Amino acid sequence: MEQNSSSSEDRSSVKDEELYEKLREEQGYSKEKGARIANSANKEDRSAQGKKGGSSPEYEDWTVDELRDRAKEVDITGYSDMNKDELIDALRNH
Repeated sequence: MEQNSSSSEDRSSVKDEELYEKLREEQGYSKEKGARIANSANKEDRSAQGKKGGSSPEYEDWTVDELRDRAKEVDITGYSDMNKDELIDALRNH
């Protein structure tokens, strides 16, 4: 009869176990995403992580309508009554 492998055997390809656990427990990432990020962070300098993202303009460069559209996308309540500064703050801290 075949036994289930332990969770440590399932993650044998994870290079940075500490980061993987933090991503899974504190950030709620899936096993696959946590392993992918942990392995990438191990391969590169950790400080390089998060710097590979897109080149979206700063919220200050967005119009109020664009900010409201984004607030609606991420389910921020009361966005229609907010001014630009309030929208930016809500988007950054949601």
